[in-house]
Amino acid sequence: MTVPQLCRFGLAVLAAGALGAADGRAADAAAWVDPIDAPAEILPLAAHTLLLGLAQSGSRLVAVGGRGEVLVSENGHDWRQVEVPTRITLTAVAAVDAQVWAVGHEGVILHSADGGEHWQMQRKDPWKAGTDEAARDPRQGAPLLGVLFVTPKRGYAVGAYSLALRTEDGGESWQPMTVAAAPAEKAAAADKGGDKNKDGNWTFSQSELKIGEEATPHLNAIARTGSGALLIVGERGSAFRSRDDGATWQRLQLPYDGSMFGVLGYEGDRVLAYGLRGHVYESNDLGGHWELRPTGTELSLMGGAALADGGAVIVGANGIVLVRHTAAEPFASFVDQPAGVIAAALPLADAGTLLLAGENGLRTFQPK
Repeated sequence: MTVPQLCRFGLAVLAAGALGAADGRAADAAAWVDPIDAPAEILPLAAHTLLLGLAQSGSRLVAVGGRGEVLVSENGHDWRQVEVPTRITLTAVAAVDAQVWAVGHEGVILHSADGGEHWQMQRKDPWKAGTDEAARDPRQGAPLLGVLFVTPKRGYAVGAYSLALRTEDGGESWQPMTVAAAPAEKAAAADKGGDKNKDGNWTFSQSELKIGEEATPHLNAIARTGSGALLIVGERGSAFRSRDDGATWQRLQLPYDGSMFGVLGYEGDRVLAYGLRGHVYESNDLGGHWELRPTGTELSLMGGAALADGGAVIVGANGIVLVRHTAAEPFASFVDQPAGVIAAALPLADAGTLLLAGENGLRTFQPK
């Protein structure tokens, strides 16, 4: 074979390889399934991966997590992963008797009618590529971050960009709630000389530097009080309350401008909100007045559970666990270092034992 023939042969081989690679990429693209529609992978170490939400359904415990994992347990110690029709991140879970709902990214809501054994997709609203960004609703594809059901039929879900939903039929259909009004269109600045303040100076005052109230803050959690009222907490110290089952909402502001990541409801109109930099605030009138509760930490607080008599368990970064057994007690601080960042907590039937879920999976912990 002459040199030119060898060259042509080599080019043919390269071309065939390139075509094969292109065909392979095309086949891979054709075989690719969006994670929202792909079932969660069954993993042998699922109980040790990122888990973000906990709920109790009758005598069964349910945990949800980072890649669509759902695990169930009858005792809080032995866990098994169940099949789920999505591998989208699940952020929170709620249960009423055997009915269980989990929410997550891309507006996903899942439902189980048998205590978490089997799941079906009730809602999804993924972001769609190619849409006009200027016209797109920012809530499309937004993650849901909190879920609450007060009966097997009536429930609520909240999330980013003030996304708020309500159902009256157990999740068969979800209707939007207007919790925070959409921001009004703002006129373009008339000053063409640059970013000067209103006095024409380049130096801004502290009041001018202060971040304004977010028009549509992210909504992180929702709770119900003994009076039947609802309270949502969210970004930049924002809070919203409703006394008519979510038909109308009133905006409130906590004394602290940082985000609140969770809220617990108690008897009457008592609520407990917790969040950024170890801040915990309590109110006896559904957010009309707030009192700061000392925690002794500046670690952010991510999850919690209400106990009897106004008690609470609150958990967060670096394995922090705060416990008070009654409303009259101060918070005692504990650390479960191997847990890492803890996202959720649930008291178990064992006296004083807590179930924790977080970046290192599921653990039991007994504060001492």
